[in-house]
Amino acid sequence: MAIEGDDAVSRVRPVTLDVLTTVLGVVPQLWDPFFKSLAVVIICSLSFATILTLLIVPTLYAVFFGVDGSEIETQ
Repeated sequence: MAIEGDDAVSRVRPVTLDVLTTVLGVVPQLWDPFFKSLAVVIICSLSFATILTLLIVPTLYAVFFGVDGSEIETQ
């Protein structure tokens, strides 16, 4: 089973842009006392989910399925 080498790289940009725009959109709510806790939860959960998506899940996949660098195809 060969793995495309550009799959992980192609996911980084859309995921980070999505998180960045959402976090920047929620930042003004940090100064509103009523919505401050909601804004903090949204920012922290999106940051944690991004770390899971881009770092932890691919690492666990490589460990559990025995993927090493020799199986990656480059074009």
